[in-house]
Amino acid sequence: MEELHQYKVTEKINLNDFEGAKISELSEEELEKKLRKVRKKLGKLQDTIYAHDKYSVLVCLQGMDTSGKDSLIREVFKDFNVRGVEVHSFKVPTDLELGHDYLWRHYIALPQRGKFGVFNRTHYENVLVTRVHPEYILGENLPDIHSVEDINDAFWDKRFEQINAFEKHLAENGTLIYKFFLHLSKEEQKNRLLRRLEKKEKNWKFSAGDLKERKLWDDYQRCYEDAINRTSKPYAPWYVIPADSKPAARLAVANILLETLSAYDDIKEPELDAKTKANIEIYKSQLNNE
Repeated sequence: MEELHQYKVTEKINLNDFEGAKISELSEEELEKKLRKVRKKLGKLQDTIYAHDKYSVLVCLQGMDTSGKDSLIREVFKDFNVRGVEVHSFKVPTDLELGHDYLWRHYIALPQRGKFGVFNRTHYENVLVTRVHPEYILGENLPDIHSVEDINDAFWDKRFEQINAFEKHLAENGTLIYKFFLHLSKEEQKNRLLRRLEKKEKNWKFSAGDLKERKLWDDYQRCYEDAINRTSKPYAPWYVIPADSKPAARLAVANILLETLSAYDDIKEPELDAKTKANIEIYKSQLNNE
């Protein structure tokens, strides 16, 4: 699994370096077989984390439309106990959410100790889609923002500082943070959008808005690259996962989670207190003699 560390962002990157990159030469069937084994181990580890009750795990997924976020969640977390994982999908902010600061809706969705939280699109939408469409910021009704012209470099610098501080606070209080960018090529996105149009059962997934956003592909890539470079920290690293192969991307994410979480040797199932342990035979006898 060591080779997967090449996808961890530890220095400034250029997303073009990942363009078209492959994680594995294995067939889809072989990749899916390996994933089944890894996710079973992850499911067992989740039970231990739940019983240990000192860490929470936050998995953040970002990617362009059709990058495979939904299916990755379905396949990677399939063997988790439902009580131990919560998935939140952040779409256009509601009026209630716009009535608070931009991080509020993410704070209230954070996983409690012992649980996994999966953010399908994340707080990074606030430096991605709003950066490509700065007019959206006006809907936040901020005191010093009266027009798009007020949304300058200093504004974005401050927002990145706030996000880094948010994640550092979480990490220092027991949240293990993983951020995955599913890096899809423009050509593969085209193929996936065409499949949505060509297959009747997939039509519901298509939106004309996808094509409008696709025209802004280069703008989004620049914003993603800048966000990743500014916010990949030891306490909240980014992983850039080539996503043209969905099975390979799923296996990579599962492997990274299993390998890194398994390295926490303090995560163990709690032991019974000495008194209870000493009286186990007595308790068994009481139950057997009822």
